[in-house]
Amino acid sequence: MNKILVANRGEIALRIMRSAREMGIKTVAVYSEADRTMPFVQYADEAVCIGPAPSNQSYLLGEKIIAVAKEKGADGIHPGYGFLSENARFAQQVTDAGIIFIGPSAASIEVMGSKLAAKQAAQKFGVPMVPGTETPLRSVEEAREVVKKTGFPILIKASAGGGGKGMRVVNNPEELDEQIRMAKSEALSAFGDDAVFIEKYVGSPRHIEIQVLGDRHGNCVYLFERECSIQRRHQKLIEEAPSSCLTPAIRAAMGQCAVDVAKACNYYGAGTVEFLVDEQLNFYFLEMNTRLQVEHPVTELITGLDLVKEQIKVARGEKLTFTQDSLKINGHAIELRICAEDPANNFLPDTGKLETYIRPQGYGVRVDDGYEQGMDIPIYYDPMIAKLIAWGSDREEARLRLIRAIEEYQVKGIKTTLPFGSWALQQPAFIEGNFDTNFISKYFTPQALLSDEKDLNKLAAILAAYVWQQNNINLQEAAIKSNPRNSPWKKRNMLR
Repeated sequence: MNKILVANRGEIALRIMRSAREMGIKTVAVYSEADRTMPFVQYADEAVCIGPAPSNQSYLLGEKIIAVAKEKGADGIHPGYGFLSENARFAQQVTDAGIIFIGPSAASIEVMGSKLAAKQAAQKFGVPMVPGTETPLRSVEEAREVVKKTGFPILIKASAGGGGKGMRVVNNPEELDEQIRMAKSEALSAFGDDAVFIEKYVGSPRHIEIQVLGDRHGNCVYLFERECSIQRRHQKLIEEAPSSCLTPAIRAAMGQCAVDVAKACNYYGAGTVEFLVDEQLNFYFLEMNTRLQVEHPVTELITGLDLVKEQIKVARGEKLTFTQDSLKINGHAIELRICAEDPANNFLPDTGKLETYIRPQGYGVRVDDGYEQGMDIPIYYDPMIAKLIAWGSDREEARLRLIRAIEEYQVKGIKTTLPFGSWALQQPAFIEGNFDTNFISKYFTPQALLSDEKDLNKLAAILAAYVWQQNNINLQEAAIKSNPRNSPWKKRNMLR
């Protein structure tokens, strides 16, 4: 493999290109008109504009991307995450075009892309499941019968989707009809498929995922877990590895279940198996993501592996060079997603120009980003602008190092999740490792950040008053010097 087209943008495109360059592989960037000056475009060996800013006119044009790959002589296409990364049809089109898809087979993506099909595949290996339906709901009457067995609350989920879309919590019978209708409507709008199913709602779970890696020769390992419980709108903000709550025995059991899920669909490449873990540390299969995860850097930092390089090696047909027994956890890593959002205003997206953008540095600090100072944050794409990751010999060192790095990260011109990250990392629940997916709803209020802002405003007012006072003194001195009649020497002589 001599040349790879990266079918993505921003920080993940740049991150893939850097690993490819270290392997002596040239890269081709595809970009929208809005991304013409982005760092990933400048970094690639070749770059081609594929359309206007909206992703459905650029980054989602699979056939056009394949045509560019052919034109440029690319041997492989890496989809990154998001966009076409979990599109089985695109994966098959790439393969049919004689190009290597750097990811799993289209068949694996197809199976795991449907939550119901994934559950059915995993059940063959005895992987624990949250009680609920195994097929799409056919009617509200069927839903009522299911609820008689599971009880309330329940979770209605879209079979085809993710990211919290098509998902509704139902607490009582009166809400059931309306919430099913809304979930189906949202699922159809987001994914073109209105199939939904029911699961028993686990009220205070932890969201823990296992990184798996398989080759085309039947070898598959798990690269330990990532704790992803701190979320807003079912989307992660802080991730860490390893989890603070798992015992070695539970870690091994979850890891083996994750490998079994991968084997259930003949999986190869990098993938992630997600679980819910309740207060008694019982774990239940949630879904499988058939791609590289946003939070993969924390796994890289505790294992010493470059997951992008491993993906490329697997795509080239190479065997894994390590076994499960040879893998060890080294230290602890925590990641904060830096999103262009206002935490004090319900994490609403923000846009604007990066008037100041200075990254933190130092031992154990990693920044994966795709912007530079002076650039505009567009409205067309995901609001994440960077990932800030800290590694330490233990969890406490990683936590303190990440706080220090957040303090050094200078961003002006837009609101970001940096203040939230600093606040969250200093909360007793986080320090003790005693939290779940309700962390934000339990502990966070906008006032938590506004109080800090008030302190800063108070300090600014004090400094402004001091500067005003000094300026007045300087003006008075200047006036005396410019008017000899007001000079102290003349006044003294007049008094004599």
